Amino acid sequence: MNLTARAPGKINLCLFLGPVRADGRHELVTVFESLSLADELTIEPAPADQVVCPGVNGLNIVAQTLDGLRRRGWDGPSVRVTVRKRIPVAGGMGGGSADAAAVLRAAQLLAPIDDATLTSLASSLSADVPSQLRPGPSIGTGAGDVVEPIDALAPHAFVIVPQGFGLSTAAVYREADRLGLSRDGPDLAGRLREIRAGAHPDYVNDLEPAALSLRPEIACALDAVRDAGAEHAMVSGSGPTVFGLYRGDDAARRAEAAAARLSDRYPGATSAVPVSEEFGAPRGS
Repeated sequence: MNLTARAPGKINLCLFLGPVRADGRHELVTVFESLSLADELTIEPAPADQVVCPGVNGLNIVAQTLDGLRRRGWDGPSVRVTVRKRIPVAGGMGGGSADAAAVLRAAQLLAPIDDATLTSLASSLSADVPSQLRPGPSIGTGAGDVVEPIDALAPHAFVIVPQGFGLSTAAVYREADRLGLSRDGPDLAGRLREIRAGAHPDYVNDLEPAALSLRPEIACALDAVRDAGAEHAMVSGSGPTVFGLYRGDDAARRAEAAAARLSDRYPGATSAVPVSEEFGAPRGS
């Protein structure tokens, strides 16, 4: 069986950074949203498991996903996974994690594997993979790997502005620690209560000052997005990708116009809309 799957990128509508945990990761409270900006995967029979990603040197998390499935007893056929990248690489939109999640969704169509095993493997691969296993809006707690689906928000759309460079997630978190950006436990718990009570998420990314400290030129992209009419402009996750939010029934049209306006200065600027679980469902042929 040949499969195709879309791997939607994610943005964090808010990201509140908490204390460092015993495992070295930070406690987080965040609201994830999956976007129509997606990588495309083809999965086809092969003599041995193989990962191909044109234009990108290595995609270890996808290879690790296949290896993790095998080690947990999955007996699907050997496959070649070809990844066509659309999500900015090292851009704070969870592109590699999205690809891993898409492979996990596809694995269920090739051979039986229970949901508990998939969830456990997703958490072991990256803190972002569980949030992308079933695309759609969700709250993330723990290190971002404890996921609670939530209802879709009012109509909105985004302009996405990639940068011409990447940022290491680990480096951004180290810089956040150096700058003392973490909130205390009670503050973090209060933010979580507000979100669970149905309050609209604050458009705050506690990692943004760290990303700006490492790459100050990101501020120019934030200003450009605001000048293009976005109601909110933020760094996506650990950066450096910037997004702008547009709300209302005509949000998609305005986001598309903003992307066209910004594309000369920021090649790769594009618009995107929120997507649900159905968007990422693998399809066979």
